[in-house]
Amino acid sequence: MPVGIRCRAAHAGSCVMRLTTDFFVAALVRRVFGSGGFAAVARRGAGEAGAVFVLCRSRFGQATLFGPAPQTSYDSARPDERLFLALDAGEDAAAIEKRLESEQRFDPDIWVVEIEPGELPIESLIPMPSR
Repeated sequence: MPVGIRCRAAHAGSCVMRLTTDFFVAALVRRVFGSGGFAAVARRGAGEAGAVFVLCRSRFGQATLFGPAPQTSYDSARPDERLFLALDAGEDAAAIEKRLESEQRFDPDIWVVEIEPGELPIESLIPMPSR
């Protein structure tokens, strides 16, 4: 199996391919830098299947935390695609930090990626559910 891809059984005898978390995060960081932005992995979680949280900071001090979308947001045609929703937004860094601490207590394998987007809007960098 290629590096960065894992197989997850969907039905008996079948396999659904999904990018590993470390591969997904590496691709996200590369896309952000490619668009003239900045990205850093603030917390590295489980390499194969950790949940990813993205802390997006604007150049004006605004911060928005994006986390995994609930299962009800997923398209049945693409059930293994990673989707993100805005969880917290604003200038209160302490509230965002508290949320991340809470998420880490629930799941110690989370990833936190901090980005400052360049030319591309955040919606172009991380997949979000279509409305």
